[in-house]
Amino acid sequence: MNRRLIPRHFLPGGHSLAGHGRGSGWLEPEPRVTLPALAFHGRIPYLGGMIDTPAFLDSGRPAVPDLVVPRGVLPFYLARRPVRGRLVRLGALAEALIGRHDHGPAVSVLLGEALALVAGLATALKFRGSFSLQIKGDGPVSRLVADCTDTGALRGYVRVEAERLAAALAGDAAPTAEHLLGRGVFALTVDQGPDAERQQGVVALAGPSLADSVQAYFASSEQHPVWLRLACAQTPAGWRAGALVLERIAGAGGVAQEMDDAAQQESWHTATLLAETLTGAELLDDALAPEQLLFNLFHEEAVTAGRARALAYGCRCSRQRLSGILEGFTPAELDEMSVAGTVEMTCEFCNVVFPFPRAELTGRQA
Repeated sequence: MNRRLIPRHFLPGGHSLAGHGRGSGWLEPEPRVTLPALAFHGRIPYLGGMIDTPAFLDSGRPAVPDLVVPRGVLPFYLARRPVRGRLVRLGALAEALIGRHDHGPAVSVLLGEALALVAGLATALKFRGSFSLQIKGDGPVSRLVADCTDTGALRGYVRVEAERLAAALAGDAAPTAEHLLGRGVFALTVDQGPDAERQQGVVALAGPSLADSVQAYFASSEQHPVWLRLACAQTPAGWRAGALVLERIAGAGGVAQEMDDAAQQESWHTATLLAETLTGAELLDDALAPEQLLFNLFHEEAVTAGRARALAYGCRCSRQRLSGILEGFTPAELDEMSVAGTVEMTCEFCNVVFPFPRAELTGRQA
């Protein structure tokens, strides 16, 4: 029997967003533990440890890419201007994350943009844990989740209603994020573990693109202007995804102290006009060095790059963890899940199926 096990609240781990309240009951955890999104059906088989190692001892990762992009995020600022930003380029990591799924171009682009976005937002924060973007909508893509840890481990998944997606694509081969997600809400969540207060901001989706919704979020929730450019495409080298994030910051700490409000606003306006000249092709071009791209855009504004941050393939599933989840079901429930003596669980993040012999699962007593 095919069944899905999706926690009501997927919470990776993260930081605190000033000015954001706790989630208003939209996604409350049960219990407080980070779990992967799972489905009971077969995809990429996991074979490691299946014969000789009991599941509860098999903590190794499945055969997923051990990939790190050392300069995945490049922070920068405009000297004596109230503007800072991050340039995000996933490089080969985009192919590793997106290429494991067969979502089709439209949904893959949406997932890639979300991954680049969450990397760009997470790396602006000081935290220990993980920062997540979650979207629930009434469109063909009913759920989207992307998260990035403080060390840059990145992962994401989408849940697609295949028949509705096919109908949408029949009318428009390149639908917007608005058409894919429909009406709904999205949340930015930070979680630093059981000893820190989790914080979450939730707002309605707004505008045709994912960038539009995020910009509206910051304008309404943070009173903090943000400009975004997101891009994702399948290139000859595979999937690529990137983001340019600009933030207007207060004139403090030696930044734009001599500028009045009108001058700061003009400086911000100039920065966004220059950023608008960035094309998606430039953002995704592996051959164009990030420092050169920033210089091309902002050399008249004395752009200065900071220390680059690494991004990495970040799925954290293991057979040991999934075995512990299965042991929380009753024997009758395990019997219902079993097909030909095997219970299969698929991690939606890395698309690996984990088979468990039913005879090895005890289950909890009702």
